[in-house]
Amino acid sequence: MSSFVVRSVRADEWRAAKKLRLAALRDPVAHLAFLETYEEAVGRPDSFWQERAQRGAEGATGAQQIIAEGPDGEWVGGLVVLVEEPGTTDWTGVAVEQRQGHIVGVFMLPEHRGYGLTDVLFDAALEWAWEAAGVERVRLIVHQDNARAQRFYRRVGFVPSGVTVPLGEGSEVELEFVMERESHP
Repeated sequence: MSSFVVRSVRADEWRAAKKLRLAALRDPVAHLAFLETYEEAVGRPDSFWQERAQRGAEGATGAQQIIAEGPDGEWVGGLVVLVEEPGTTDWTGVAVEQRQGHIVGVFMLPEHRGYGLTDVLFDAALEWAWEAAGVERVRLIVHQDNARAQRFYRRVGFVPSGVTVPLGEGSEVELEFVMERESHP
């Protein structure tokens, strides 16, 4: 694992960011983990991917995309930390009550899972959220049926907040997990 580099993306790396996102959307549990489909994403213009990479690039203040890069330069996993400001609404339309980080887009290529690399990604994400963004709380949303992700989030210190987010017309819900800064080791 010492041969991997965990870092923020650079704005000019949008092609690699697009490739990783498309790989994530082809994962067997993508329907539980992501709100967009491969078909939606692959049809987006280059300008979309360029803007997305720029918004989360090194030095950005409203978001940070953090990736794990292998010794050969291949991106093997990543996530994004969004900063949510009080007085705004989140993607579900619910009012944001405090300045907080929101981790989204968590993905690791299957052949790199189980080696602790996702832990390192989360450490980097939380460090950015606490130190660079100055938030006191970080949250994430996970599908009720995504047990693998829920186990991981609990293991790294996130706890269910009790907030649920209904998905569409059915009975499916997503669960909010949170970590307060003072509870982070």
